[in-house]
Amino acid sequence: MGIFLGLSAALFWGTADFLVRYSTRIIGAYRTLFYMQFIGLACLSIFLVASGEFTRLAATIGWQWWILAILAALLNVVSALALYRSFEVGVLTIVSPIAASSTALTVVLAIISGEIISRARGLGITAALIGVALAATHFTPLSDTKKVEASSITEMNTNRGYSNLGLLRRGRLTRGVGWALAASVGYGIDFWLLGIYITPVFSGVMPVWIIRLTTICALAVFVMPARQSLRWPPGRAWWLIIAIGILDTMAFLSAAIGFTTDQVSVVSVLASLFSAVTVILAWIFLREKLQWSQWLGIAIIFLGVSLVKL
Repeated sequence: MGIFLGLSAALFWGTADFLVRYSTRIIGAYRTLFYMQFIGLACLSIFLVASGEFTRLAATIGWQWWILAILAALLNVVSALALYRSFEVGVLTIVSPIAASSTALTVVLAIISGEIISRARGLGITAALIGVALAATHFTPLSDTKKVEASSITEMNTNRGYSNLGLLRRGRLTRGVGWALAASVGYGIDFWLLGIYITPVFSGVMPVWIIRLTTICALAVFVMPARQSLRWPPGRAWWLIIAIGILDTMAFLSAAIGFTTDQVSVVSVLASLFSAVTVILAWIFLREKLQWSQWLGIAIIFLGVSLVKL
């Protein structure tokens, strides 16, 4: 059951993340993340109230657990903002696999917490990290470097971000990679907290409800300090917001319920396959192109993910 739920989460997240690219380029990452939360919050609130689950959990679970759940939800907010920003400015086929490598950190933390890992999973974690390094770097060929040198110094510093260029092959981080790495670390810790500590106490539905409510409140509070806007989205963005909200909620539910039925390391790794779904959709619909070294890095990430699930 945990394997099925993990794969379901990957399918839902991969599709949602592909749609996020369109939404963030219409209304930005902040507003996309804010408004999509209401879809899941409304559906989950109806379920929790109608089933009596909310009243039961509120009466039986100590305040310390609620605080931990809220802290995990706040970490999720930061991670989601970083992820959405990476989709907004970066190349999907690069930033999505990097974000998916968060599973390596989740597995390491799960092992520290007592889960037993095989040699294959250890090799998978190493492979995922190597893949991230390759996928994250764009190498400028020698001929391109010479052309850049021929241009003005001002243009190079302003538009290209190069300085003190020589004739050697140079590497630079592609756009969105920093945000994707931040999302990867945040999600790695967040899913460890959800899988090891929170879902065994709250079950699968309530943690997702807490994440939705906390995200809405946090984004509303920090909208002014962050110099963002929450103005009402245009009509053409709403079908994207609704679809993202539904898919993202279904993915979180699948992963959270999966944590209660199988090892956290297994479910988290399978859920991280969302990157493969996003890459395939980007390849089909956006025609995004990569260098051979970046394709190699992505392939190594997928290999690492496959090894970790053994």
